[in-house]
Amino acid sequence: MYILSSKEELLCRAIVDCAYRVHRELGPGLLEKIYECCFCHELSKKNIPSQRQTRLPVIYDGIQFDEGLVADVIVEELIICVMKAVTTVHPIWQAQVLSHLRLCDLHVGFVINFNSVLIKDGVRRYCMA
Repeated sequence: MYILSSKEELLCRAIVDCAYRVHRELGPGLLEKIYECCFCHELSKKNIPSQRQTRLPVIYDGIQFDEGLVADVIVEELIICVMKAVTTVHPIWQAQVLSHLRLCDLHVGFVINFNSVLIKDGVRRYCMA
């Protein structure tokens, strides 16, 4: 079992706080890209670097393919955040974030669904072993 570093733990708390701030200000019902933009703005206010819509290479059979796999937000090159703004939560999102983590050799990721009445119900953290 992988134990998160203190930096990863601090970033996880900051990510949840930023999601809360955005949700408190905007509420549910907007497009994912709006939440993504505002979420990254909140991170920048905390001096936490992030990258939006980052292309992820897929290595298969020793060959790198750049076929459109994109991470919504990568925080400090350590944590992947998948942004959603939907009514129905799909279990495939867990597989999606875990696949992204594996491909990037990272250990922690989030699925953040801003279309929740309470943001605490829309934030899920996933860890790779």
